[in-house]
Amino acid sequence: MKKDIDSREDIVKLVNSFYDKVKMDPVIGYIFNDAVKVNWEKHLPVMYNFWENVIFFTGTYNGNPMIIHQHVNKVVPLHKEHFERWLKLFTETVNEFFEGEKAKLARQRALSIATVIQIKILQNAVQANHA
Repeated sequence: MKKDIDSREDIVKLVNSFYDKVKMDPVIGYIFNDAVKVNWEKHLPVMYNFWENVIFFTGTYNGNPMIIHQHVNKVVPLHKEHFERWLKLFTETVNEFFEGEKAKLARQRALSIATVIQIKILQNAVQANHA
């Protein structure tokens, strides 16, 4: 029986397992590994804080994901397939380890985050093309 996400340790397990998949992924791995060359030692603790805040409302994250993803989009154009793959890997990782209300919240928030960032990036691309 799987348990729900109920601690920072669970967040760390989720985030580390998710990014292990991302790093190896043929669709989006190159974005993280080659295009933006993510510094994992810096990035992972930020993601722990981000997801801990998303799931437990801790206030531990105060960054701006939109600005970061707009920068990534300038380095390598992000497309619908990238967001779909990110969401698929994240959802699979949640489902692999957890079930319950917080796991459901994590999946819902991942969907809304991916959707909002995707819309804003694609919207900016359309606006830039018409400028």
